[in-house]
Amino acid sequence: MPDPKIAQKAPFPVDVEEGKAYFWCSCGQSANQPFCDGSHKGTDFAPVKFEATETKTVFFCGCKHSDAPVTCDGTHHKL
Repeated sequence: MPDPKIAQKAPFPVDVEEGKAYFWCSCGQSANQPFCDGSHKGTDFAPVKFEATETKTVFFCGCKHSDAPVTCDGTHHKL
């Protein structure tokens, strides 16, 4: 599989709501970062579902290279 596009070399802080589902962009092409807008169509990429178990701020991965997809693990510091 090809490497995803780096949307930004920093996480996206997002206030999520308990019980809601969010679809994280894994390809880096979405204009609605960090969430999927369907730009991956025709590629090997697919959005990753994140279900919020509580209302809080989540730091979604912006570089698309996290070893813990969806959330930032600091990988962007190595890119």
